[in-house]
Amino acid sequence: MRVLITGSSGFVGQHLTTRLLARFPDAELLPSIGDITDRAQIEEAIKRFKPDHCLHLAAISTIGAARSDPKRAWQVNLEGTLILAEAMQHHAPEGMFLFASTAEVYGKSFQAGTPLDEKGLLAPANAYALTKSAADLALGMLAMQGLRAVRMRPFNHTGPGQSADFVVPAFARQIARIGAGQQEPCLRVGNLDAARDFLDVRDVCDAYLDVIASASQIEPGAIFNLCSGQSRSIRSILDQLLEISGIEAKIEIDPARLRPSDIPMALGNADAAKASLNWRPRIDWETTLQDVMTDWRQRIAENPEV
Repeated sequence: MRVLITGSSGFVGQHLTTRLLARFPDAELLPSIGDITDRAQIEEAIKRFKPDHCLHLAAISTIGAARSDPKRAWQVNLEGTLILAEAMQHHAPEGMFLFASTAEVYGKSFQAGTPLDEKGLLAPANAYALTKSAADLALGMLAMQGLRAVRMRPFNHTGPGQSADFVVPAFARQIARIGAGQQEPCLRVGNLDAARDFLDVRDVCDAYLDVIASASQIEPGAIFNLCSGQSRSIRSILDQLLEISGIEAKIEIDPARLRPSDIPMALGNADAAKASLNWRPRIDWETTLQDVMTDWRQRIAENPEV
């Protein structure tokens, strides 16, 4: 079984690689294929390697990065995805193409306040979500033309190794710095009233591997939400991290961390993944937060400037 993971050096990619090799020890992990926006390079790589499974994670993956450079976000998230998908369709037509989309595609549909399943209306509320929505829809069209595409829509996920560009590690980093005497006991935060449906990154990776295991039974174009079905306020996550760490700190709102189109609550329904993949989250939330906190304590100890 030849498996290509794009974005394998990233946060999710590193966890996925580890779990893939543990679960499928005989799998051949194909080498990195470089810039997904380089059509000639991608065509040549797919033609040469003919992956049985392409797990496409590579992306401009933060809302802030997409907002600051929308042109690049379109190039990578839409054009790069299409280049890769079309190469798979032409040179490895029997191969499965798993696309790491995002629950951000639902955007303003979350305002209904009910758990959204895969029939939820796509209503992206930021540049990142818009580029991923376009790719998600385009892959649906290619699936009707024969591409064995599977679209995964994970909700917020975190875990050890994630950068401080995301909310949970951003808190953990500051708390670890305070604990190490590298920062005054004051946490600078964004909107604490927003609520999100969070997962552990390792549960998300296991869902991707469940798709590989069930590939022959999955219809081309299938969509799977990945979520816990529970919404947690950002404030409650901060409180838990402080409790885990034993740190007391003043909380200060930083206007630079506030998003102009923040959605009050996001909540999902993952019944389709449970029914088709026998998937459910297995890592409890406190373990996730403990692991994130441990990770940042180690990072700060090794490099106080990180």
